[in-house]
Amino acid sequence: MARNGSTQAIMVTQKDYRDLANLLSARSASPGRDSDYLEQLRDEIERAIVVPVSLVDPDVITMNSRVKLRDLNNATCAVYTLVYPNEADITRGRISVLAPLGTAMLGYREGDVIEWNTPGGSKRWRVERILYQPEAAGELSAPSQLRPAPTARPVQ
Repeated sequence: MARNGSTQAIMVTQKDYRDLANLLSARSASPGRDSDYLEQLRDEIERAIVVPVSLVDPDVITMNSRVKLRDLNNATCAVYTLVYPNEADITRGRISVLAPLGTAMLGYREGDVIEWNTPGGSKRWRVERILYQPEAAGELSAPSQLRPAPTARPVQ
């Protein structure tokens, strides 16, 4: 199961589809350096099977899912949460849906292999486990990119 040029159907919730379409629309108005990433994301969601939130399978990567991936090139594992660009922080494992791996993760299932080409060579990851999926947890909040950022509070 590969990503670059893949025709494998991916599953996306109606909510994620709507939120991502809004993100694409807003970012397309002034694409700048994100234009290639925006096009890749647009291609992914255009080929997606869009389902109501209540019908998404619990083993599918949706927005804000926390996922354990195995790098098949070196057998290491990593845990990432798929987030909107303004919430990305790779040092905390929060990967943007506009990053190549983030776009590639969207809609894939446990056991799937994600493969894509980079300037440094082919990358392959297997989805080992969905550790958290908001839909399965019953958490259906407002679109992430529209929520205000939490205020930092000093630890006492």
